[in-house]
Amino acid sequence: MDIRIVDTLCIPTYDDQPKGTLKVFKAPNQATSEQGEGWLLIDDLVDMGTTAKEALRLLPKVHFTTVYAKPQELPYVNTYSHDVEQDVWIFFPWNTELQYIEPLADTSKSTDQKNSTLNLKEPL
Repeated sequence: MDIRIVDTLCIPTYDDQPKGTLKVFKAPNQATSEQGEGWLLIDDLVDMGTTAKEALRLLPKVHFTTVYAKPQELPYVNTYSHDVEQDVWIFFPWNTELQYIEPLADTSKSTDQKNSTLNLKEPL
């Protein structure tokens, strides 16, 4: 692929912002000066199209690819990996709160108690 430069475009959106308002925290200078021509923009999801519109305003000639794409936002991307229905919410690990999950198996027995119930003389 002969990739020589990796850079970032940071356009965060937050729940407490009025819908449709954005602030570009960081734009890739070289890609912006080239209008994105010859650059690949990768995002996890095109959902509401808000950040995609801003990214394409800054980089109109970029190749825009996402992992997940919803139907109404398909016009914004050149390529994507997975279709997602418009009303489906995706929970990404970096957007979720850590919480305790009950183990699927009973782990309260010690290792010796577990091994005592196995017949180790016969092959499994």
